[in-house]
Amino acid sequence: MKKLAIAAALLAALPLTAVAAQNWLGTVAATDGGHRLGNPQAQTKLIEFVSYTCPHCGRFFKEADGPIKLTLVQPGKVSVEVRHFIRDPVDLTAVVLANCGERSKFFGNHEMFFSRQDQWLGKAQGPSRSQQQRWTSGTVPERLRAIAGDLGFYQMMEGRGYTRAQVDRCLNDQAKIDALVERAQADREAFKVQGTPSFVVNGKLLEGVHQWSELQKALASASR
Repeated sequence: MKKLAIAAALLAALPLTAVAAQNWLGTVAATDGGHRLGNPQAQTKLIEFVSYTCPHCGRFFKEADGPIKLTLVQPGKVSVEVRHFIRDPVDLTAVVLANCGERSKFFGNHEMFFSRQDQWLGKAQGPSRSQQQRWTSGTVPERLRAIAGDLGFYQMMEGRGYTRAQVDRCLNDQAKIDALVERAQADREAFKVQGTPSFVVNGKLLEGVHQWSELQKALASASR
């Protein structure tokens, strides 16, 4: 009994972090080029270059997001960093809103745009003449607000806890918009990314790898 009491006392004296597993899925950080999820000291560091208006990226998200998070990120084996490949004004609007507000909200916003891509992307691919006019006239913030309104982005962001005023504040921030575009262009050139989705593992672009089945093999090889 005495030994059990001593063991219990020692266990109680340990800090909580010593007995609780690290929640790497809750570890988020902003980087120079995007947002990282997971163990910053992970053996394998994955960068995903994605576009919100890319159907292949949407398919990749649906296939890979769960397995990557549960089997690779949560155990601390792999960290995942999301960077943007901006293809068009609709994509830019989604990028601005994904980065709207506190940095801790990014991954929730990011997941929302991909999980609901089937609902809004069809509207973006068949705009009316009046919508096309609104999307291509006026200042950049005016165009992005028109796109956000026509595609239901305001309602989507409200579901994430944003007010319309907060959404407009992000869409009106020309300096932030310019910074996002410049960062995406710089990354695209630095890593020589030609299309989406594309992946960089431990600093090296994976040539010809654009699907989950292909990336899965590359990550397994990098983790050996």
